[in-house]
Amino acid sequence: MSTPLWEARADLVVVGTGVAGLTAALRARELGLRVLVVTKAEQREGNTRWAQGGVAVVLPDEHDEGDTVDAHIRDTLVAGAGLCDEAAVAAIIADGPAAVTGLRRRGAVFDAVGNGRLARTREGGHSAFRVVHAGGDATGAEVERALLAAAVDGRVPVLEQHIAVDAVRTPLGQVCGLLVLDPNGVPGVLTAPAVLLASGGLGQLYQATSNPEVATGDGLALALRAGAVAADVEFVQFHPTVLYTGRGARGRCPLVTEAVRGEGAVLVDATGARVMRGVHPLEDLAPRDVVAAAITRHMAGAPGGVDDHVFLDATGISDFARRFPTVHAACVTAGVDPAGQPIPVAPAAHFACGGVVSDVDGRTGVTGLYAAGEVARTGLHGANRLASNSLLEGLVVGTRAAEAVASDLALGVLARCTATAELPTAPVADRDSLQRVMSRYAAIGRDAEGLAVVGSVLDLSTVDRKLDTRELVEDAALTVAARALIAAAAERTESRGCHVRTDFTSRDDVGWQRSQVVRLNPSGQPVLADPATASRGVA
Repeated sequence: MSTPLWEARADLVVVGTGVAGLTAALRARELGLRVLVVTKAEQREGNTRWAQGGVAVVLPDEHDEGDTVDAHIRDTLVAGAGLCDEAAVAAIIADGPAAVTGLRRRGAVFDAVGNGRLARTREGGHSAFRVVHAGGDATGAEVERALLAAAVDGRVPVLEQHIAVDAVRTPLGQVCGLLVLDPNGVPGVLTAPAVLLASGGLGQLYQATSNPEVATGDGLALALRAGAVAADVEFVQFHPTVLYTGRGARGRCPLVTEAVRGEGAVLVDATGARVMRGVHPLEDLAPRDVVAAAITRHMAGAPGGVDDHVFLDATGISDFARRFPTVHAACVTAGVDPAGQPIPVAPAAHFACGGVVSDVDGRTGVTGLYAAGEVARTGLHGANRLASNSLLEGLVVGTRAAEAVASDLALGVLARCTATAELPTAPVADRDSLQRVMSRYAAIGRDAEGLAVVGSVLDLSTVDRKLDTRELVEDAALTVAARALIAAAAERTESRGCHVRTDFTSRDDVGWQRSQVVRLNPSGQPVLADPATASRGVA
């Protein structure tokens, strides 16, 4: 059955129950909007709860010693390797203090020092101790807990186990609803003049990732099919220190937060030699792209051939179990005692720096379609995300997107319609084959030959399928995300940020200090579009 059999109505439909989605839903309810939130799993099963490090923010009323918003902006621009939108960076970071204050009012509790002042740590790329955290290394879990509790108190309705399949559009292309599948696979329509995508990232493109199983790029694919454009999709950040649990690790691997290095841990190889010494002025606290690439080079040059991990020596942190309880528990489970032995680590897929092109208010180039959080490309991250800027972005843009929807509704620019839709048909590749070739040829270190192999494997393993199950929706999303990524990666003949080309090892600011934009052509294939559309979010 492909025709929708049920319907629900709202002013705003939010896809996702992470920091961006719940923040938007709560703010929209405060503004008097009828809100409906949809998530394909249980409410807490997104990326947000796995965030360890914290929220990067300068809080003047907390007496940040010597730190400033301008310094945070500068650090973000440096990490972004020339591709950040400077206006977006300034706007989001300037709104950070109010966003964190608002989150605390909703019940989030951050770690404090003896005088009641918020505790802070430092992570890679930051010039100051400005990362506030909760539960030691369980910041995301506390943020998610507080927002879910606020959603219950605010009576925000959430449809669990409902996967977003496609946007419903008017004949003029405006979004006016969402086609979903319920837990039994029965199609239904959520009719609304505004749909906000807050569906997270695409870490499941790769065999090993810090992301949970739900991170399959669904929002990116849905937005592209709706006529929106994406940018910077070739920049996928690999976290330098994911717990190494043995050869052939698959799925979500435990993260070892960058804050461990902020507290003094250092990267070493099997001989005890420092990995980051002489690589960057900040050594172990260099930006993530620098550290992940250095680890990868070090492993490739290991005596006797290629190694598959290095070590994080945190034995000098006296209160490791108290400060990092989540990491400590994961290490103990893996048979490692961080107090007495170095932690085996390796890079793994972590964060999509690009995504659906949107402004800092969440508006995309398609009327009625908004995006916030990791699915969106606001220009904050550029070619590489500064550590702990992601929760900040979700809080700020989630709030601003809700306010933008309320404003657009009041101005009468959004479309209302009697929604009808059919389940779409889309190319679907074999997931195992896709993850295998993406991990081999499109992770850290890419070249033209390997990217061509990815394209060939995808072509051979892809068939058109009607998207009538959650698995098919996810696999179709992974397929279009992979094709978009390799198209952009093959075209960018330089190394910058998270994008490392072994056949073009230098950064080229003359020819490549610009974002690449991807859209779908009439046959549904991702193709490169006019770069000017990255700044205005239209195809």
